[in-house]
Amino acid sequence: MRRLLAAMLLVSGCAGTGQSDLAGADAPDPYLWLEEVEGDRALTQVREWNDETAAKLTATPSFEDYKQRAFEILANPERISVPSQILGGQVTNFRSTAENPQGLWRVAAIDDVLAGTPMWRTLIDLDKLSAEENKKWVWKGASCLAPEYQRCLVRLSDGGSDAGVIREFDMSAGRFVEGGFYAPTAKHDSGWVNRDTVLLSSDFGPGTLTESGYGREVHVWRRGTDPQASDKLLEIDPSEVGFSIFTPSTRGKRYPMVQRNITFWDSEYFHYKPDGTLAAVPLPKTAEIEDLFAGKAIVKLNEDWGQHKAGSLVAYDLDAFIERGEFGVEPVFTPSGSQAIQGVSAGADRLYITLLDDVSGRMLALDSSWNASDVEVPENGVVSLAAAGGKQDIAFFTAESFAQPPKLFATQSGEVPALVEARSPVFDPDSIDVQQRFATSSDGTRIPYFVVRKAGATGPLPTIVHAYGGFRIPQLPEYLINHPARLGPMGLFWVEEGGSFVIANIRGGGEYGPEWHESVLKEKRQLAYDDLRAVGEDLKSSGLSSTLAASGRSNGGLLAGVAYTQQPDLWDGIIMGVPLSDMRRYNKMLAGASWMGEYGNPDIPAEWAYIREYSPYQNLVPGKDYPPIMIYTSTKDDRVHPGHARKMAAKMEEYGYPFYYYENIEGGHAGAANHEEEAYRAALIMAYANTVLK
Repeated sequence: MRRLLAAMLLVSGCAGTGQSDLAGADAPDPYLWLEEVEGDRALTQVREWNDETAAKLTATPSFEDYKQRAFEILANPERISVPSQILGGQVTNFRSTAENPQGLWRVAAIDDVLAGTPMWRTLIDLDKLSAEENKKWVWKGASCLAPEYQRCLVRLSDGGSDAGVIREFDMSAGRFVEGGFYAPTAKHDSGWVNRDTVLLSSDFGPGTLTESGYGREVHVWRRGTDPQASDKLLEIDPSEVGFSIFTPSTRGKRYPMVQRNITFWDSEYFHYKPDGTLAAVPLPKTAEIEDLFAGKAIVKLNEDWGQHKAGSLVAYDLDAFIERGEFGVEPVFTPSGSQAIQGVSAGADRLYITLLDDVSGRMLALDSSWNASDVEVPENGVVSLAAAGGKQDIAFFTAESFAQPPKLFATQSGEVPALVEARSPVFDPDSIDVQQRFATSSDGTRIPYFVVRKAGATGPLPTIVHAYGGFRIPQLPEYLINHPARLGPMGLFWVEEGGSFVIANIRGGGEYGPEWHESVLKEKRQLAYDDLRAVGEDLKSSGLSSTLAASGRSNGGLLAGVAYTQQPDLWDGIIMGVPLSDMRRYNKMLAGASWMGEYGNPDIPAEWAYIREYSPYQNLVPGKDYPPIMIYTSTKDDRVHPGHARKMAAKMEEYGYPFYYYENIEGGHAGAANHEEEAYRAALIMAYANTVLK
């Protein structure tokens, strides 16, 4: 079948020379020109690949039907309005619709939201703003000054890249502040000190960026001044990652904070004191400050620290440390071996925690003495904290599963939750069967995975296995049409038409706490790839799969690329989204240097020795029976360089291997800037899967 498909796929247009095997891994790269993101030659090649892929896949049966139905599902105005933030007596929400594909930032009274009768007031119409300013604005969030919540620092990106602008917005007037805080396009982070002062990390000119492309300085930016002329507060070495800045509050008091990101996983926290100096918090470098509650900072530990276990929460008194230099921690909550903390959010008198327990959601409410009680939530699904706070101590959260659409609940002080809003099912929940299974990996570790099939289906089915396996990000049993970056509505279409959709909870994610992630860092990375192989082999040996495709995006795209080069005998197809592939140069491409804490540094020979064993670009060799592959990426992705996808495709073309390629010109790391683009991609992948797996 693969030889017949090769005649239909991309086989022309990109000539290259040079060795592509491991012996030539450090030889000159003939495809470096594809790293020129907006280069004419590179974009000409991209358009050629895009056109050839579109000619093949858009002509397949039902393509237009898939695209139209996917768009209708994604743009359905009936979707629940999940609060983004609680700002005093109001909640904010961001929503995209068919009429407003770029989206609306809105606000409503919290009492009306709780009553199910919100009167949403639009603050920013991104479609209107885009038309007025000749941009394609993509929402990146807002930070509003507590406790009045009248002024906000809004972040917008043209086209969806990580870089964007900061603009000050007046909530009461519903407009941007004329002459207010404004920072031009860069990879910023910022946080309020007071109404007239902001802490800012940005591009302040030559030499002020890290090797990862983020700001290496934090400045104190005062109203009415040019950010370029602001006063420098803190500076880091260019080899470090950058800064995060935030201003949480507790008991009506703001606590501006700066997080110095040394590596992706190691950081140092500072409190910005009233006298304008910084106080470094003596925490382990792997610890994370989650929120502030009852005058204390809530800290999650990612390694054992004295008597406190990795994965647990501890707290320290803010004023005692900032005002008097007194520091001590107390235990807050320690999860069991099957549990992992997923979310932490502070209300007025309860601290809310969401957990995974064997990848099933739970929720707890803790009082200021750390007494915990369960909050009633639906079983066998995903529970996600949306927002908490307000004078009434409200926590909004969503609950969903593969079969059940998201529902929005609210609990007050941890009491029995009230249903606030629910969407109508897109499909009959009884039309699918869901099973959790476990595979055994190469070192004996049990790897959980979920299998979704049409109700009553028997025997082996064409199967797509989606996985990620990195950066403490779990893969969860969300509603089957959700998460466009994880195939979105295509997953539903696949199951409806007799296929099987699988989520593999391989190591590297956050399904079982820090150890689940730590166990596959750097030189141990191969274990994550062995986990995926174990799931695939278990599906085959148990008679559940006839044909099999591996799917992943970003770090999961790297995973899919490794499956392609290491395990071509197991997989009949590969869906490789916004991927890393050239691990020899990944640390020199856009934000790649920030991930060396996850993968290692390829410039250190001892670390490149283990990275090169799995790097897809270097391990792609001629004369193999690789399966046909679908690669997708985005020109505007300024996180994972599109050159990874382009160069992988170019080598495949050089060796005559079958592949499909789609590069969206917009969309940033998400790969799409709106629902129309997401629907097109879902239809492309569905057409690809039908072609190679059935």
